Amino acid sequence: MTTSRISVLKVHEVLLVTVPPDPDDATMATLQAEVLQAMEKYRPRGLMLDISTVETLDSFFARTVTETSRMVSLMGSQTVIAGMRSSVAITATQLGLSLGCTMTALNVDRAIDLLNHSPRRRQRP
Repeated sequence: MTTSRISVLKVHEVLLVTVPPDPDDATMATLQAEVLQAMEKYRPRGLMLDISTVETLDSFFARTVTETSRMVSLMGSQTVIAGMRSSVAITATQLGLSLGCTMTALNVDRAIDLLNHSPRRRQRP
């Protein structure tokens, strides 16, 4: 098994991450580590996770996305999950997945709008 390459892009005050199709556990662990490293380096307003290429959801994927969102929140930023397919939404509901205060958007454009129009959480030095 090879870990897919994860790109964490900074555009203005937002980190953009596109989750690869059918990510394995190692890919998701790498995604989490790279997002947190970029959070510390860039101190963005928010994180936009594009999951539009993901067709199926497993418990590790769900847990990693939820934990990463909470970690981003603890670091003072917000997360928007963009592009959730209906099959993923159904599975998430069946698994009892709770996203807490993580926002969702139908697509990347709406996710960026949400982040640009939401108040900045707390200021960090």
